[in-house]
Amino acid sequence: MNGLAERLQSLSDEALAKIGAATGASELEEIEKTILGRKGELALLMRGIGGLEPSERGPFGKAVNEAKGAIAAALGERKDSFEAARMSSELDDPHFDPTEPTPEHAVGHLHPITKVRREVEEIFLRMGFDVTDGPEVETEEFNFDLLNIPSHHPARDLQDTFWLDSGHVLRTHTSCVQLRAMIARGGKPPIRVIAPGRVFRNEQPDATHEHTFHQVEGLMLDEGVSVADLKGVLTTFLSRLFGQACEVRLRPHYFPFVEPGFELDVRRAGSKGEWLELMGCGMVHPNVLRAGGVDADRISGFAFGIGLDRVAMMRYGIDDIRWMMSGDPRFLSQF
Repeated sequence: MNGLAERLQSLSDEALAKIGAATGASELEEIEKTILGRKGELALLMRGIGGLEPSERGPFGKAVNEAKGAIAAALGERKDSFEAARMSSELDDPHFDPTEPTPEHAVGHLHPITKVRREVEEIFLRMGFDVTDGPEVETEEFNFDLLNIPSHHPARDLQDTFWLDSGHVLRTHTSCVQLRAMIARGGKPPIRVIAPGRVFRNEQPDATHEHTFHQVEGLMLDEGVSVADLKGVLTTFLSRLFGQACEVRLRPHYFPFVEPGFELDVRRAGSKGEWLELMGCGMVHPNVLRAGGVDADRISGFAFGIGLDRVAMMRYGIDDIRWMMSGDPRFLSQF
C-alpha cells in the first residue's frame, strides 16, 4: 500500500499547490477536471485498489475520499475568492450605478399552436377520447403500406416525403398513429384516440405551405359506428372549438385509408353563409382495420385529420403560416 499512499499524498499536495497558485476560474476548472473528473488522476489511482490486500483496501479508500474532500473544499474556497474579487471590481467601477433600475424581465407564454392543441385535447378528453402519440421518424410500412397507400401513390415520391438513408421517413401525417393505437390495444374496441403532433412534407414554404406543421389525427372504433357518428362527433368538436354553433357538411373525397372518404366543410354563425373547407375524414378502410388487428367484419369506425396551424391562423387572424415556425419574438409577443 505504501506506493499507492505515496502517490496519493503527492497528488494531493500537487493539486492543492496548483489551486493556491491559480490566477483565474478557468485554471480551477481545468484542475477540477484533471484531478476529480471521472477520468481524472484520482479515479485512475483508485483502479489500483484491487491489487491491495483486503485489509488495506478500506483505509486506502478512506484516504482517497479524504483527499478528494480536501481538494474539493480548496477549489470551492478559491472559486469563492475569485467571485468576490470580480464583484468587488464591478462595484468599484465608476460607471456602475447601484440605483439604476433593473431591466424588465420578459415573461414567456404559450405558442399559439400549443394553445390550440391544448384546447383540442381538452375537448376530446371530455368526449371520452385518449391522447396518444407516435414516432416522428416512421417506417415506410406504418407511414404508407399499412394505411392502404399503394406503392405508386405520388406521396411516396421525393417531392412530398423526406426519406432518410436508413429507408425511414419523417412522417407525412399523424395517420400512422391510429394503426399503432389499434395494435397497442390488440385490435379490441372500443378505441377512441386523438394523436396530435408534428408532421413533415418536402414542400417549398409559402404563405399557406410549410415543410413542418402540426396535425391532429382522430380515431373511433366500435361496433356499429357510422357516418352519422362521425358527423355528430365532429360537429360537437367544432362547435366547442369555435365557441359557437357550427353547421357541418361532408363532400365525397378520395383518401386511401378511408372508404367512404369526405372533405368536411364548416359554416359558423355570422359567417354570412360561407363554407370553409377544414379537414379530411371518413370511415376507416377495412384493409387498414385488418392491418391494425381489428375484425373488419364486426367493427367499424371513423378517422379524421385536422391541421392545428390552420386552426391557429383562423383563431388569431394570422395570414402567413411561415410565422408559426419563425421563432421571431415580434410575432410571438402578440400572443
